[in-house]
Amino acid sequence: MRSFLVYILFLLASSQLYAQQQVPFNEQRYLDSLQSILRLKTADSLKADASFLLVEYWKIKDSVKCRQYLEMGKQYAKTNSYYSALGHFYEGQYYFNSDHAKAAKAFERAINALTPFHTQKAYAKLAAAWYNFGLMNREEKGYDYLAKITLEKAIPNAEKGGGSKLVAQYYTQLSTILMNNYQFTKAAQYSQNAIELLERESPGSTDLLFAYLSAVSINCYDHHPEKAREFLLKAHELLAPFPQSLNNALYYYNETLYYLTTEEYTHALVSIDKGMTLAEKYNQKQLYQQLRFRRYEIYGAMKDYVKARQLLMDIVREGTLTANSNDRAAIYLEIAQTSEKLKDYREAYNWLNRHRALTDSIYNQQTNLKVTELETRYRTSQQQQQIAALKARNEQALLMANNERMFSWFMGVTCLFLLVILGFVLLNARNRRKLNEQKEINYRQQLSDMERKQELKVTRAMLDGEEHERERVARDLHDGLGGMLAGVKIGLSGWSDTRPIAAGDKELNRIIAQLDSSVGELRRIARNMIPETLMKFGLETALKDLCEFHMRENLHINYEAFDIRRDIALNVQLNIYRIVQELLSNAIKHAQARNIMLQCSQNGSMFFITFEDDGIGFDPAILNNKKGMGLDNLQNRIAYLKGKLEILSDINEGTTINVELDTTVHE
Repeated sequence: MRSFLVYILFLLASSQLYAQQQVPFNEQRYLDSLQSILRLKTADSLKADASFLLVEYWKIKDSVKCRQYLEMGKQYAKTNSYYSALGHFYEGQYYFNSDHAKAAKAFERAINALTPFHTQKAYAKLAAAWYNFGLMNREEKGYDYLAKITLEKAIPNAEKGGGSKLVAQYYTQLSTILMNNYQFTKAAQYSQNAIELLERESPGSTDLLFAYLSAVSINCYDHHPEKAREFLLKAHELLAPFPQSLNNALYYYNETLYYLTTEEYTHALVSIDKGMTLAEKYNQKQLYQQLRFRRYEIYGAMKDYVKARQLLMDIVREGTLTANSNDRAAIYLEIAQTSEKLKDYREAYNWLNRHRALTDSIYNQQTNLKVTELETRYRTSQQQQQIAALKARNEQALLMANNERMFSWFMGVTCLFLLVILGFVLLNARNRRKLNEQKEINYRQQLSDMERKQELKVTRAMLDGEEHERERVARDLHDGLGGMLAGVKIGLSGWSDTRPIAAGDKELNRIIAQLDSSVGELRRIARNMIPETLMKFGLETALKDLCEFHMRENLHINYEAFDIRRDIALNVQLNIYRIVQELLSNAIKHAQARNIMLQCSQNGSMFFITFEDDGIGFDPAILNNKKGMGLDNLQNRIAYLKGKLEILSDINEGTTINVELDTTVHE
């Protein structure tokens, strides 16, 4: 299914949707400016240009208006050979979505008509005519042909016609072509080149928007959702001031693709609804059906196969996505596979037969095409052999006159041989340099690993020393000072009990109460320094006891534990206990929280902590400039367990902290 999605969605959504229309974001102002040119008494060339641009504008929204402006533009262009040539180009634009064969012929006529002109505008339109001609022939000749047209025709003419901005447009198109052929690394390179050029030369343009959206698709299909999100946010920033732009539908399509990649299906369905509403409003039929297909994919992922199959059946009935025989065969296969998941084996068998019949037909067509090409090559080869025979006779007659030429050839071959040797020497030198560079990289990597190990040892030593010191101080307090205070309290209490007059002394009772409070505080400090519950009953019970210890009248702590194993190394358990202790301490001291949720779980060797409070929150950015002993200790313990720390907070919104730890780290 995945390969099919890459094929059909790139094939339709990327190659044609990005190519078919580029209208400024402020569409109404753009439309008014073109129509005002037609109303004013201006030169016919300006009116022809405005009419043709309106053909581009209306070709998706209203085919009737598109045709009207095409005829109007041809009328104004009668006396101007350049604009007459443009008439063929915009006729191809009129047929772009409805009839690929007619569009291809129109673009071919435009190429022939524009070739004699050597202005920047002519080169720019010639580049577009070549690219669109290749796009219209893609189904018959494949993506290799389209890539060749783009590299050898479109981009060279774009360089002559408009510099880096126009070249960037075709870099975007080329990245889409490479993406369709699973060459994601090259696609990402061309996409990045296009974005850099457009950000410098044409910021805020629709060309830059399409480059961002193309980068979203590439990174989603190459499984880099974090990069896709960066470009999606940039595209959203461009479109935000223009909620009525027809480009919003394409944005929601790519937003859907991002959410599908991250498996956020609820968000994806919301994006699909928004995109379908706009696509229907602006008559973007193909994009509308693409969004419907994305909805099918979500239903399939959610195992709602009844809705999934119904969507596919509706897509087949509507016909937009099945116009191409390859795409139709792929959809038939999807219906068969979905029917099989529903255990409707009869339907699955019927659709699989239709898929196989269509696939066989496509194969036969391709075979016939290859046979025709081979026949053409054979005839060409025969003609070349006849020409070679004639040349041989002529060369035989001129053999004596060519002795000097042969000597020159001999010298040339000798020089070429020397150049080849030089090339091998340079190649060998370059390979050796690369090998040395790789050795240097490996050495630096090894050095970096040694430094990390040394840092880990230092951290382990610090934490172990800290725990040993805590244990020593706690025992000294409990056994020494605690015992002494308890003895003083017992002595005073016994003394007062034997003296009735002293028993009623308020000052004496206050002193005994203070001693009792001091003993309790001393035990609390000792408890925090060395958790006896952890040593006796394990981590899960110790964490529960810690939460209950901190609960009070205005503070509720909800503790949940899942699958915490008893065989975690003691020093790892102690570090996890200290991490949770620090989180609770920070929330109680700083957050002013009334409710705290602590969730601890274990999956294999990985231990997960989720900590949430409803306190006053804070701006996480201040942590970059503000360091404290508590945060440093927390980060050191997490680093010691090769863990990850994520802090999510906002002012008056509470705080969420996620910690991931590796329990296999121990002495």
